[in-house]
Amino acid sequence: MWLDRLERRIGKYSIRNLMLYITTLNGAVFVLSFLAPELNILNKLALVPSLVLEGEVWRLVTFLFIPMNFSPIWILFTLYFYYLIGSSLENEWGSFKFNVYYLIGILGTIAGAFLGGAGSAQYLNLSLIFAFAFLFPNYELMLFFFIPVKIKYLAIVYAAFLVLSFGFSPLYGLITILGSALNFILFFWKDVYYRLRFRQKAQRNRQNFRSKIPKIHVMHRCTVCGKTDVEDRKMDFRYCVDCEGDYEYCMDHLYDHEHVKEGQSGTDSTGENQ
Repeated sequence: MWLDRLERRIGKYSIRNLMLYITTLNGAVFVLSFLAPELNILNKLALVPSLVLEGEVWRLVTFLFIPMNFSPIWILFTLYFYYLIGSSLENEWGSFKFNVYYLIGILGTIAGAFLGGAGSAQYLNLSLIFAFAFLFPNYELMLFFFIPVKIKYLAIVYAAFLVLSFGFSPLYGLITILGSALNFILFFWKDVYYRLRFRQKAQRNRQNFRSKIPKIHVMHRCTVCGKTDVEDRKMDFRYCVDCEGDYEYCMDHLYDHEHVKEGQSGTDSTGENQ
């Protein structure tokens, strides 16, 4: 694989614990913006293509340090959440592969920003959630610290959010989403494709298997309760000699039913029509 060959050449330059640095700088920017709002630090760090072209090239990196959440209550939870996801992906893939995944997301976000007019790390961070949910779909998070939620359902909610964003701004939304999700597409498109093919094949196999199962025919049915020999293999069924016609009963109702005479339908011992 091209990624393995690339790792053998330049893998030693990968940054270990990348998400620790990212989340730490996010926290520092949050504190600084909270304590010194007059610095207007967020506007100085944001990814604004027109300002980048004027020479403010640091924005190509510093936009990564702008927190997604500015609530004093939720900032710690948000930072821990993304650190957990990022460190888990790094443990699963190794530092180099995770660095490449994150770098492709950065480049895609920057490209999307120049094509769409603006950009942020929001969708890049969502690509981390999608990767984590794809690899560990049943991992449970404690939402609001006490509600267990599987990460795959959280990813579905975020996917719906992306679709909604695309609906409100088709061109900008498409460019931004595709740019930020470029890493997920490059890393997982084969897995998604083969997983969908496997599910379709499994569904066809199930349908073929069910079609070949011989249908079970009912041989006996009680006139009173409707019980069949399929439902109860051990039950005996008999025809009543006192009923006029072919009326069959289970042993529970053979001697406990109203006899059917010509011109009448079968009734049970209470006199209700069957």
